[in-house]
Amino acid sequence: MRILVTGGARSGKSRHAEGLLGAAAAVTYIAPGRPADGSDPDWDARVARHRGDRPEHWHTVETADVAAAVADAGGAVLVDCLGTWLTALMDAGSLWDAHDVHEALTPRIEALVGALAAAPEAVVVTNEVGLGVVPAHRSGVLFRDLLGIVNQRVAAACDEVHLVIAGRVLKI
Repeated sequence: MRILVTGGARSGKSRHAEGLLGAAAAVTYIAPGRPADGSDPDWDARVARHRGDRPEHWHTVETADVAAAVADAGGAVLVDCLGTWLTALMDAGSLWDAHDVHEALTPRIEALVGALAAAPEAVVVTNEVGLGVVPAHRSGVLFRDLLGIVNQRVAAACDEVHLVIAGRVLKI
């Protein structure tokens, strides 16, 4: 079973996703965002909270190469989240102002979709960014549009999509 969990900021997506795998004997938790490094206390606190919420027997992999991590996991996988993954790819490739951003990202997106399609059990968390106001800056529009593409491609590889709003889950 592969499930995409989407919703807004602080909607309860991660807690719901973790609960979906609560009975799994072993879980590989893939954190594709930047690790806590002391440069941003708010981010560091968020990372610490997420680490503290996970069961101790879960194995954590912090990497932007999510496709490889999913393929290497061999069992239940939780990816949290595609928004931080996309940001990491955009930052690492200096793609925020690139004209060929779609060409640069398409192979990574396809690799992720392929790895997820082959995974026996996966839960993937993402942000739903298309429900808010139109971003005022190019980078915000680019991120919204790209994450929308990523979300559609990943949803197509999943058996279910769960929308989380205010802690409530709607299976769509």
